[in-house]
Amino acid sequence: MKVLQVDLGQRSYPIYIGTGLLDAGPVWSRHLPGRQVLVVSNETVAPLYLARVTEALSGSRFSVETLTLPDGEQYKTLDTASRILDTLMELRYDRDCTLVALGGGVIGDLTGFAAACYLRGVHFVQMPTTLLAQVDSSVGGKTGVNHPLGKNMIGAFHQPRCVVADIGTLDTLGERDFRAGLAEVIKYGLIANATFLGWLEENLDALLTREPEALAEAVQVSCRTKADIVARDERERGLRALLNFGHTFGHAIETGLGYGTLLHGEAVAVGMLMAAELSRRLGDLDAADCTRIRRLVERAGLPTAAPEKLDAQRFLSLMASDKKVRGGRLRLVLLASPGRAEVRDDFDPGELRALLETFPRAAAYTG
Repeated sequence: MKVLQVDLGQRSYPIYIGTGLLDAGPVWSRHLPGRQVLVVSNETVAPLYLARVTEALSGSRFSVETLTLPDGEQYKTLDTASRILDTLMELRYDRDCTLVALGGGVIGDLTGFAAACYLRGVHFVQMPTTLLAQVDSSVGGKTGVNHPLGKNMIGAFHQPRCVVADIGTLDTLGERDFRAGLAEVIKYGLIANATFLGWLEENLDALLTREPEALAEAVQVSCRTKADIVARDERERGLRALLNFGHTFGHAIETGLGYGTLLHGEAVAVGMLMAAELSRRLGDLDAADCTRIRRLVERAGLPTAAPEKLDAQRFLSLMASDKKVRGGRLRLVLLASPGRAEVRDDFDPGELRALLETFPRAAAYTG
């Protein structure tokens, strides 16, 4: 087991990374301060792992209840979050209760958001079971739900008590979901770690066959990178925005197609290529850099073309609702070089429009 730390003063917490951790109640249950526990999962994950988590708490001081929600990005809504809140109210859980999010990024975001809202903030624990959630969404305290007009526009910063990343759960992850998670892993190499980017190029085949040592390394480096950024900028005043590389384009794709048509990581993969191409147009990357990035995304089995149904004007309209808009100006995370990102609002809007008009399109993403 590897233990990393998200250093946030009194709200610091550990990230446990290893195999068999769902069963290791003594390791993570000490982060549950009260006896009331609600384990929230979804219809895909619950049959696989819910019993293991509840059994890890059995025979102890805890009173454990469970809630199983529908699976899918389309259910990341206020209505679904209300189901969690309704359950907490019906159980009469108090301020010392703990919610456990057992599942992927949707369950983590929903459960964390409900924990932030209930009694103005109760405890929660992240138990991510997808690669994307283990390397990204479970760390950093961003919680929330989607709105028809914009992704993740309703939410709260609410840090977990701990993150339990059991790499063994990736054995049951579907191939498409696994590859979608690789998009976020690639992101860390592109924005902050050129050495890791090179490692990914050398070890991608091992990751695709899910070799345990390669997976453990990818999860550890990704979590360490994000933990360091979050520790320096918890509420995204500046540095943390770098974690959104590719996301402004990607969120526009998800919203425009309808949530769930493309997986989040798939949309981010396309968004990273669009951001890289804009970086080239602005003179920071060269054609060889863009080719290198595209080749890595292609090898990961991720989409590389934007959806045909979203024209340039629709893209611009959707991007105007992005959380990074300040004073009416769109800010984008772009690459100064492979391994170094920056937030910019000084780009020529004409270059952005030209990119959106000429970037390769695919009709397969019509929804």
